[in-house]
Amino acid sequence: MRIADIRATTVTVPLQAPLRHSNGAHWGRFVRTIVEVETDTGLIGLGELGGGGESAEAAIRGLNAYLKGHDPFQLEALRFAITNPTASLYNNRTQLHAAIEFACLDVIGQHLGVPVYDLLGGKLRDQVPFASYLFFRYANDDGEGEVRTPEQLAAEAAELKRQYGFSVHKLKGGVFHPDYELECYRALADAVPGDRLRYDPNAALSVGQARRFGQAIADLPNDYLEDPTWGLNGMRQLRDLGIPLATNTVVVNLEQLATNVRDPAVDVILLDTTFWGGIRPCVKAAGVCETFQLGVAVHSSGELGIQLATMLHLGAVLPNLAYAADAHYHHLRDDVITGGLMSYQDGTIAVPNGPGLGVTLDRAKVAEYAELYKELGGYPYDRDPGRPDWYPLIPNDRWADPS
Repeated sequence: MRIADIRATTVTVPLQAPLRHSNGAHWGRFVRTIVEVETDTGLIGLGELGGGGESAEAAIRGLNAYLKGHDPFQLEALRFAITNPTASLYNNRTQLHAAIEFACLDVIGQHLGVPVYDLLGGKLRDQVPFASYLFFRYANDDGEGEVRTPEQLAAEAAELKRQYGFSVHKLKGGVFHPDYELECYRALADAVPGDRLRYDPNAALSVGQARRFGQAIADLPNDYLEDPTWGLNGMRQLRDLGIPLATNTVVVNLEQLATNVRDPAVDVILLDTTFWGGIRPCVKAAGVCETFQLGVAVHSSGELGIQLATMLHLGAVLPNLAYAADAHYHHLRDDVITGGLMSYQDGTIAVPNGPGLGVTLDRAKVAEYAELYKELGGYPYDRDPGRPDWYPLIPNDRWADPS
């Protein structure tokens, strides 16, 4: 069996409302590139990646010259063909590799008639628990969905808990001054008493600001502080707060993981199937974390159903998955997989059991959202549509005005 063709289609899928973050916003939609790897036996494997609001079609199609004729079972050879570490200094293809790896695992699973989790060592759980993912939001085109005040945030958290059963809640911060976000975070805690909490300002705070914020929430049931400040050295200065520190920005490969093991700064590694270059690198990293007693969780980078399936298969096989996974998924209005959006049950999503990733494309939906992308185009993920001339500093002092 050999790779015969690699195809890419860019889609844009609407969100409930624009999501704000420390570096800009998701402008009311996700832009994702759907990848199809077709073999000479007629099997089609699926992959997916983002791109900061832009298409990755051309980059994926460019891999045809590298991979036509490649055996999809040869996954280590695939890794070096795409992401040779020296070549990657000039053409960083980590996320491209991830999408191709997803599709090859999907093909292998279909060929053997087994789910991807069986290729990764076997399923340990049937459902993966998820945290709510709470954002400050602009109102949508209908004037609805705004989250700006502590009261709106508390109401949104309570509604998500009612609708989906979440018992862990994560606030994406770094938008407003940390004193204001502290007020919001405490309102969130009051709205979901007894539930676990997380705060992630995307490294926008100084070490001093992060310390003051951490001290002010020490009495709450916090899972962890995620990237409260930038860099391993900055995080290391906060280890005495008594709250676990997590990252998805400064430990995103095995070399950085080794640095963190040798000189600890971070307690919880958030494994992202795209950022790490695939599902298999995440499994490898989780094994290192198990050895050195670091926590792991599954990170979200703005997924549709294909990448969500990779997150579920990853979560299914990790013995040391001690934290609920993240997902933007409940912010979507629709999906491009057959059957539409996967459903939550008591804050969990069931792991697909079909061959491969266990999801298939709804071709009509792909066509619909590919046309929508052609109509709307991309957007700059690192810009804020409400502040067109703004850009942040690290640490930031250019906060949005909550009034």
